[in-house]
Order: sequence, then C-alpha cells, then structure tokens
Amino acid sequence: QVQVVESGGGTVQAGGSLRLSCVASGFVFSIYAMGWYRQAPGKQRDLVARISRDGITNYQDSVKGRFTISRDNAKNTVYLQMNSLKPEDTAVYYCFAERPRDSLYSDYWGQGTQVTVSS
Repeated sequence: QVQVVESGGGTVQAGGSLRLSCVASGFVFSIYAMGWYRQAPGKQRDLVARISRDGITNYQDSVKGRFTISRDNAKNTVYLQMNSLKPEDTAVYYCFAERPRDSLYSDYWGQGTQVTVSS
C-alpha cells in the first residue's frame, strides 16, 4: 500500500520559517525524484522544488534562496525548509513522487498540507 504523507504546515508570520516533511512508503523511494508543489485558491498547482534521485535540485524562481529541498533515503523522507516566508507563499503544499522515466511505475501524490503566511 502506497502512502505519501506530508506534515509541518501551519500558520506563520511573514519572515518566519517552516519545515515540511513528506514520508513515503510502499514504493522504492530511492529511485524516485521527489517534488513539492503548491496550489493557492483559484490558481493552478505549480512546482516549487524538485530533487532528483541523485540529489540534483531545482526551484521555482520565486523561492530561490529562501527554500531548500532535501531528502533522506534511509528515512524515505523529503523535506522542504522554507525561510523568509511571504504572504504569497500561502497555499496547500503537496508532495509528489515522480516515477523514473520510461518505467512502468506510477506517480504518487500526498494529500497536502496547508501553509498560511500572515502579513
């Protein structure tokens, strides 16, 4: 049974920090790229940060220098450290497990965790 479970969301004042965690089970975590997406009300779901299975990272321009994605394959966990938060970072944040290219495996989504940044 596959599970992708986010935690760490909450409400924080502008300029504050939060760390999101995503624990995965039921698939071979180490061969998947992992990503964090976010969706604000009335907007599309956008990629915030991604980490390949080899640890290569990339970020949405608006979060570069403020957010850091990392992974711990021993714990089947991916993290998103968010610093210097802004009200425009308010959204539901989703963890995404991206299947290896050209494989027959599936992609997986978590249920989301709410992040609210007050001004």
